[in-house]
Amino acid sequence: MKRSTLVVMATWLMLNICPSPPPSFGEDRANEKAVIEKAIRASIAWAITKDRPLLENLLVHDDNLFIFNPDANSTVGWSQFKKGFDFWMDRRFKMEHYEIRNLRLDLSLSGTVAWWSCILDELASWDGRAIGWKDTRWTGVLEKRAGKWLIVQMHFSFAAK
Repeated sequence: MKRSTLVVMATWLMLNICPSPPPSFGEDRANEKAVIEKAIRASIAWAITKDRPLLENLLVHDDNLFIFNPDANSTVGWSQFKKGFDFWMDRRFKMEHYEIRNLRLDLSLSGTVAWWSCILDELASWDGRAIGWKDTRWTGVLEKRAGKWLIVQMHFSFAAK
């Protein structure tokens, strides 16, 4: 097959089969990213006021939830995740400050999946003793389900020293 024929066929395929974003895609994309960023920040900030319903509304409640922790342990599924509330809601646990730096956020062309990466500081105390994470690499994936952005996966890690 001639090279020019292949170029014509490839061009036709791209124009007729590959989805192209609608004309307002840029504005919609920016609005969606703002909503997603708010959800990401709230998934940490909830602990300052212990707003459990807020966090519960940001995560999937099924077996697709997956969290890889810095200690190499993982949390699989909503039923395992919610056990953490015993610790977080305890009066001895106090979230004191968090900071998210270098947030990078992107959205799939379909508009139903988003992913992020950033550096997270999460400073807290347990019964008056300082605990928390500093300079933590935090990545994650959200999925839009029934019109709502929900976190389905997160990965926390520390850089090797």
